[in-house]
Amino acid sequence: MSITKSVKEALSLNYSISMYKRKPLFSFIKRSFDIISSGLGLIILSPLFLLLIICVKLGSKGPAFYGHKRIGKNGKEFKMWKFRSMVVDQRPLEEILTPEQLEEWKRDFKITNDPRVTKVGKILRKTSLDELPQLWNIFIGQMSVVGWRPILTEELERYTKEERELLLKVRPGLTGYWASHGRSNTSYEDRIKMELYYPYKRSLWLDIRILWHTAIGVFRSDGAK
Repeated sequence: MSITKSVKEALSLNYSISMYKRKPLFSFIKRSFDIISSGLGLIILSPLFLLLIICVKLGSKGPAFYGHKRIGKNGKEFKMWKFRSMVVDQRPLEEILTPEQLEEWKRDFKITNDPRVTKVGKILRKTSLDELPQLWNIFIGQMSVVGWRPILTEELERYTKEERELLLKVRPGLTGYWASHGRSNTSYEDRIKMELYYPYKRSLWLDIRILWHTAIGVFRSDGAK
């Protein structure tokens, strides 16, 4: 992870709900951008969606899309959509993963070289194409283009009460400060700090910076592990 001035600031702060400031004009501009950009994206990328649906279906048995319950703005639960990148397996994680992998999941909520990921899924994750269905989540207002990456209910336990209140004041995003500046190369504790930086510092300029860093990461294929 590149330790820039803003990253150092993000990791050094003690976050609380008092750091949240209402920004009505920014919120209006941001939501307008979300609707227009996601709507155009869904239309323009529809041929790519069709191609990826075919690839996922041919790669392994199961649906092309996968909806996973996540926590959104104000703590409201929603189903976040992705192109399916894993095999369909209803067994408990204890029966699928090794003890080391299970421990990694409990610690970081991610697994290096996850055995459940398909060959097509590895490509989708490496290129971040698996995230494209979230354009629909953005269009209907459950997510934003830029925010904090949606988390599981159990992940909220890692946040203090004050941190949770700050985080849940804004919509989660397709990308965010942690996703564009750290992603798979940070500890979960650092991720929390970097995710909280966005509700505190959110602005049009920060959104532009995050989108720029995200574009560079995608170009370099710095996908999720």
